[in-house]
Amino acid sequence: MSITVRIDKGDNGLVGITIGGGPPLCPVVYVVQVFDNTPAQKCGQIEPGDEIVTVGGKPITGMTKTQIAKKIKAMATPVHLEIRKLQADPKEFKSLDIALKNIKHRVVEGMSQQTADALGLSRAILVNDDMIQKLQHLEKNTRAYQELAKRIHGVLVIHKEQATLNREIGDIFAELAVHEVQPNASKAFTLVGETHRQFSKTGLEFVQEAKPLLSDMNTFLTKAIPDTRLTVRKYANVKFEYLSYCLKAKEMDDEEATYYAMHEPLYRVYTGNMEYRLVLRCRHISRGQFASLRKSVSEKLQLLENKRVQDISFQLERFISAMEHCSRRSAIYHKGLDVFPIELDLTRGVFKSAMSRMSMTHSDMDDSDHGESAESSVGQFTDADADSLQTAMSSAAVASTTSTITGDDGVLLDLNED
Repeated sequence: MSITVRIDKGDNGLVGITIGGGPPLCPVVYVVQVFDNTPAQKCGQIEPGDEIVTVGGKPITGMTKTQIAKKIKAMATPVHLEIRKLQADPKEFKSLDIALKNIKHRVVEGMSQQTADALGLSRAILVNDDMIQKLQHLEKNTRAYQELAKRIHGVLVIHKEQATLNREIGDIFAELAVHEVQPNASKAFTLVGETHRQFSKTGLEFVQEAKPLLSDMNTFLTKAIPDTRLTVRKYANVKFEYLSYCLKAKEMDDEEATYYAMHEPLYRVYTGNMEYRLVLRCRHISRGQFASLRKSVSEKLQLLENKRVQDISFQLERFISAMEHCSRRSAIYHKGLDVFPIELDLTRGVFKSAMSRMSMTHSDMDDSDHGESAESSVGQFTDADADSLQTAMSSAAVASTTSTITGDDGVLLDLNED
């Protein structure tokens, strides 16, 4: 299929294409490359591999590519070219040779500079790709972000466990307060229990406030970063395909130059060089995809990096603010816990009941050991013995017996018994 293309020359008088083929080796003249941001590229109707039939309405049969180039350059604008479009499907040209070249580029990219040089392989175009360096930087930052999320998760787990422990301590003191008959001691136990329940409530509120922060970080790690990796992987596939076609075109150019130097005809060139023109078309298409994806990947990596920097500062600020609020409230509750020392009468209240239960337990144990003889010995534990035991316990309490309770907020509460 032939079409006539109208091209307005640029300020430099050029149309923006290179041509190849022509006498004496090739029977056709074809477009080798269309440069970016040129009149030919803006026209959108000329592609590498297309055959040039006429220039300015006149046939070019028998003219060399140099003569045709001079004629186009000498023509006034606009330039009219008759083009015979390349009738081939580039997708069907993905041969085994192209696939092997693709694999080669992947292998070379993973090599060190010394290894590549030792094998005589060039990896400059791969190493100089700043997209790969940005991806490596992203992977490094991802590991740091994962470690930060892990540490925050650990802090939340500890606070939740401490909140549960404080609630249990609060329940224990509340039960003591219910059974204590002395008003002052009951009031003190009630206050200690309520304070630990407030510690528990404050800790759980901190956990609930910090949970969305951890959720946002996990979304960044499980969605944003994998999506960027997928885009970079697609970019790498297109890049390797483009490099494979570049390498294939260079090999065919070298082959043609070798045959020309030996003054021998090359069959594919002699018959119109269709295979080479198809490689040029495939290279042109993959180059467009490569440029488009490269721009997309660059923008996505930049946006991800900006989000990471802003997100980390914002999330840490939220986390520290929540911890500060939790600590301040816990400190206020602790200051209100001014009930020590607590005076207890061990002969009354809950401790009297506890000793009675201990006495009954020991009596049951004696019954199992001595049978019926124990029945007479139960009554031998007199009130005087009980008073002696209580006096000993009171003496120990006067000697500053201390019980230490650790709260969720890391505050140590000393329970002094007089």
